[in-house]
Amino acid sequence: MATQLGIPSIQFLPRFLPKCRSNRHKIGLRIRSKLGEDEQYLIDAPVSAGDGFSFTGGKYSDGPSPSDEWRAQGKFVKAHPVYGYNGKAKDPIFGLTMGSGSQSSTDVFRWFCVESGSSSNPSVVLAHGFPSQAYSYRKVLPVLSQSYHATAFDWLGFGFSDKPQPKYGFDYTLDEYTAAFESLIEAIAPDKFSLVIQGYFAPIAIKYASKHQDKLQHLILVNPPITDKHAILPSTLALFSNFLLGEIFSQDPLRASDKALMSSGPYAMKEEVAMVYRRPYLTSGSSGFALNAISRAMKKDLKAYVQSMREVLLSESWKVPTSICWGMRDRWLSYEGVEDFCKVSNKKLLELPMAGHHVQEDFGEELGRIISEIIK
Repeated sequence: MATQLGIPSIQFLPRFLPKCRSNRHKIGLRIRSKLGEDEQYLIDAPVSAGDGFSFTGGKYSDGPSPSDEWRAQGKFVKAHPVYGYNGKAKDPIFGLTMGSGSQSSTDVFRWFCVESGSSSNPSVVLAHGFPSQAYSYRKVLPVLSQSYHATAFDWLGFGFSDKPQPKYGFDYTLDEYTAAFESLIEAIAPDKFSLVIQGYFAPIAIKYASKHQDKLQHLILVNPPITDKHAILPSTLALFSNFLLGEIFSQDPLRASDKALMSSGPYAMKEEVAMVYRRPYLTSGSSGFALNAISRAMKKDLKAYVQSMREVLLSESWKVPTSICWGMRDRWLSYEGVEDFCKVSNKKLLELPMAGHHVQEDFGEELGRIISEIIK
């Protein structure tokens, strides 16, 4: 039988964002949220967080932001060599200029990682879903840090990690992500570790794990695409793979961040939290280019990867203790067939009745306790 767990509190996210495109002068825009709070968004603030190419540009405000505070907690880890480097990526046809943040390094990619807990404790690696950031685990990390050394990271193309332009060192294919993930694990978890992975990146982690079972203590999948129906991207994400329209919509912070997160479950986040997720799209067009590329790759190869994941987890040769945590209010992935798969494959299933697709965002502390209980 699946285990059911409690109910989180929620707050509401206002759906607004200034649409001014100017990046020549500082423009203050006053806006009022549904919570009744006055906030100011400064286009092209004096201390720019951008890289020179952005449809909106600038920074949330002149003062410290939750995004700045989150970045200060982490560090950059170099992992996975840049293959086939073709020099500096060209400026887009829109006539805007791309800065250094949109370029590949010439040697090794930089991944943003946040660590918590003593390095002498057992290691746990936390991988976010698509599209999201390591920031989604901010409430999980303190819980795990009591007994484990936990590391959450941003995938290439997301958060603060490198976002190379396609065809300039990284094309965002699922095979490339698998190889890159292996490189990262060698850098941050050289010994045995437990892996927690959420959402559409789960098949990539399973492909890695199928060749490295000896390194895994436990595997915890959080709302992974596990059935044949799950291999089709929801319309909210598939939109970013469309020709031309996908390239345009992937540059829109409201579509790429707010709508993508809130359409997947019962999400209602504070404005300052939503701004952390928006920031990559507000400060650089490179995040949108990456979103467009990975969406196309998912649309093309996700079905084969999901099928491969099913085969691995159903195989008698799979020996890693595996649990599946499922947010029952997931609007992207249907629960139909999940319980049957867990029974056939003999995997532990835990149901979270009030959580959606991004369980760690809705239910962070509780998920941390679940993870601790599973791997202790």
